[in-house]
Amino acid sequence: MPELLSDLPPMAPPPTLPRQRERYARILDAAAGFARKGLDSVVLSEVAAKADVPLGTLYRYFPSPTQLMLALYRKQLGELHLGVWPAGTKVPAHALVGVVMEIFHMRLMQPAVEQCLNRVVYAKDTDTTRLLRDIDATAEKAVTTLSRDAAVSRVLLLTVTGLVQSVRCRRLSLFEAEENLKKACSLLAEGRQAPRLV
Repeated sequence: MPELLSDLPPMAPPPTLPRQRERYARILDAAAGFARKGLDSVVLSEVAAKADVPLGTLYRYFPSPTQLMLALYRKQLGELHLGVWPAGTKVPAHALVGVVMEIFHMRLMQPAVEQCLNRVVYAKDTDTTRLLRDIDATAEKAVTTLSRDAAVSRVLLLTVTGLVQSVRCRRLSLFEAEENLKKACSLLAEGRQAPRLV
């Protein structure tokens, strides 16, 4: 059932002071272990204890497990290491496959993040809506940087979503999903390079 974003308390912006940034990072690192077990296993008091931060500090930045899991996912997307290729040079196909595969595995191996992405709906002027849009933009930017095509990026990210669901519903094995994702990257990359017929 979708979660009403208007019911979620507002989040504080990410910290700017070094000591606060270090605590913020510890919270997200601790949350990663809980994310693998599903959203219901994310208990904020347990995350605070594991991160060795006061519960009030955690609540200031992440008033709900949903906001914590989405912030974790945004952080992980931001950490994807992208190679930089000068304009006009061909980006190696394996670089695009690597980034798309990393996004696929991040979503697949963290059920709590996937549950948040499936349950939460966009609502005007809410912190979580901004966070969801930031997540979408970060993922799209990572893939667009390598594919150099926003349409290809959107198709690949939609493919990731479908494959995650197929693996979760046991319609595809992990191996089959990975092979399909590699094939999608290859076909879309080839399609961009094919000459247009008049």
